[in-house]
Amino acid sequence: MPPSPAAAADAARTPAQRAAAIHRFLAVTLLGFASGLPLALTGQAMQAWLSAEGLDVATIGFLSLVGLPYTFKFLWAPLMDRFEPPGLGRRRGWLVVTQLLLAGALLLMASTPPAGATRAFALLAVAVAFLSASQDVVIDAYRTDLLPARERGLGSSLNVMGYRLAMILSGGVALIWTDPAQGGGFTWPAVYRLMAMLMVGAAVVSAVLLPRLPRTTAPRTVARHDVIGFLAVMAAVAVGYLLSDRFALAFAQWLLSPFWSGSALAPALQAKWTELLALMLGIAFTLPLAAWAARKARFETLLQGLRSYFEQPGAGAFLAFIVLYKLGDAFAGSLLTPFLLKAMAFSPAEVGVVNKLIGLWLTILGALVGGALMLKLGLWRSLLLFGLLQMASNLGFWWLAVAGKGVIPGITIPAFDLGFMHLAQPTAVDGGLLLVVALENLSGGMGTAAFVAFLMSLCNQRFTATQYALLSAFAAVGRVWVGPLAGVLAESIGWADFFIVSTLAAVPALAMLWRLRESVRALEVDPDAPAAADD
Repeated sequence: MPPSPAAAADAARTPAQRAAAIHRFLAVTLLGFASGLPLALTGQAMQAWLSAEGLDVATIGFLSLVGLPYTFKFLWAPLMDRFEPPGLGRRRGWLVVTQLLLAGALLLMASTPPAGATRAFALLAVAVAFLSASQDVVIDAYRTDLLPARERGLGSSLNVMGYRLAMILSGGVALIWTDPAQGGGFTWPAVYRLMAMLMVGAAVVSAVLLPRLPRTTAPRTVARHDVIGFLAVMAAVAVGYLLSDRFALAFAQWLLSPFWSGSALAPALQAKWTELLALMLGIAFTLPLAAWAARKARFETLLQGLRSYFEQPGAGAFLAFIVLYKLGDAFAGSLLTPFLLKAMAFSPAEVGVVNKLIGLWLTILGALVGGALMLKLGLWRSLLLFGLLQMASNLGFWWLAVAGKGVIPGITIPAFDLGFMHLAQPTAVDGGLLLVVALENLSGGMGTAAFVAFLMSLCNQRFTATQYALLSAFAAVGRVWVGPLAGVLAESIGWADFFIVSTLAAVPALAMLWRLRESVRALEVDPDAPAAADD
């Protein structure tokens, strides 16, 4: 098997080039850590703080909506392509700005009592989520601009590793620090102040230690048009949501009523299918409305970024592949916890140890192994091999649903306390569960490394923030929107058949990948990089 273009280029590098590559890898690892740190602070850690403050479950559930900015970050990503903070360039400048603002917002959260000033606390949490999503936009753009094609696989896996380690710190270790039984001695305000200081440190690293980027031409558009265009798109999304929320359900009920007449499907499942159709109708109405608003208001950076993407050969096919590549994985993973707890009757401790503790580290290992293999395999062969492994891992859950518990001898995980991670008492783990989850997390980590490298390869450096945010939004379609369909499907056909369907859902992406093999292989070779420097 001939070496990939990435492997051939890697073998020819000088020691100075290898040192520069190590610098780039350290940079994307640290930025992955900075990206993952704020996520739990508006999610798991925040919920733990609210629970400790005695807020009711309904209020805590409502406050989970503060994470919505992560879903809509592509709406303001064009502004981060168009405008450049003075002093440090377009990418590093926005990194420093967002990280310092994040530190300030976290300090304000630390000084705001959730029970005594719930509304102010919620607004600050939304601000943290907005700034964190904005930081993600810039980090994705910087990483894409920084790494040459041959380094994107390993670079994306190191980014995943940094991201996951940060989530362990802010989403897991923080809970141990604030547990009086563990003797951590931290209060939740103290934890948030510490995380704010870490974000200040990240800003210093971004300003001083990150590699400088080749200077590229920023989009040349009228600033006023972009600002007005952004506001117009946001208004269109709000109008679309309000109108679809009011009319989509009634329209879906009218469309499906002939099918439900005399149907043997339970009324509860009929209602769920109706709600799912209403959701799809709402999206189908809102997206064209937002696109119309962008054109009318001349949101030029967004429109030019889209035009630049669709000018490349195979752009539409690539977009379909992006939606489909992780679809089977998303299907299987969307209901994994209820499957293991309810259908398989594994204990919560068993699921927690295998799926959350061991699985997390195996995902990191899979990403690192996948990135290392990509240096030898190249992009297309990695996407194909890792995609096949992802598909095969879904069959593991089908086997578990059919074979049941106890087919493979289990093991006992002893109690341990590492300070940042602990298990209070020995926990027996089913061998079949351990095997299936291990395969799923390893293959998922490898697939993620290749997939992120693929997204990076599709971006034009003039519009990296815009294009990567949009491509990642399409990539999230499976993960975000497959849940309602998966729930209805699992109830309708049963778990074993559900995992067969999730396996078959991976086939279209692999078929497309085979047809696109020459186009994907072309992405493995870097275009001529600009010589001028210092973004």
